[in-house]
Amino acid sequence: MILVGLTGGVATGKSTVAKMFKQCGAIVIDADELAHEVVKPGKPAWREIVNTFGKTVLNADRTLNRRELGAVVFRNQTKRRRLERIIHPRVAREQTRLTKQAARKDPHAVVIYDVPLLFEAGIDNRVDRTIVVTANRETQIARLKTRNGLSRAEAIRRIRSQMPLSKKIRLADIVIDGTRPRQGTMKAIRATYHDLLQQA
Repeated sequence: MILVGLTGGVATGKSTVAKMFKQCGAIVIDADELAHEVVKPGKPAWREIVNTFGKTVLNADRTLNRRELGAVVFRNQTKRRRLERIIHPRVAREQTRLTKQAARKDPHAVVIYDVPLLFEAGIDNRVDRTIVVTANRETQIARLKTRNGLSRAEAIRRIRSQMPLSKKIRLADIVIDGTRPRQGTMKAIRATYHDLLQQA
């Protein structure tokens, strides 16, 4: 089995690339999905978030208001780190459990761990290979405005809150351009998956 960390900048096309790997036959573990799971109302992480940031970060149904919480943490590095300390260890435990489960089912599986903060959180030390999906700054801004309804200033703040893409590219084993036409991207993913399968 081979465990591959998939990352990129915000709005570079990482989720699309993850879906393509899944279509090729890879097992995809999505860190964002795990993060959603661990912060469901009443769970320990949810309680810790409410105690730390207050009830203003909740929706009427007690679920987390991600936009509200995002507005708080993306402006303040200390608060962002505090939130990461609540969520990351729980997500890491869940990812380890799912990876072991995948390896038991198929000892030659290609497991893609789709995680935004791969390098920032030191997760690259726990994977066998790293893939970075890239896009230019203007594409990222345009996608964030369309997808998340952010203003240009908010989009730039969101991009700057992550490690610069140029640094991620230097640290990556494999780089995929997230702005290429779909067909070209799929071709690159198939070739990458085939190579990873050989290594698994």
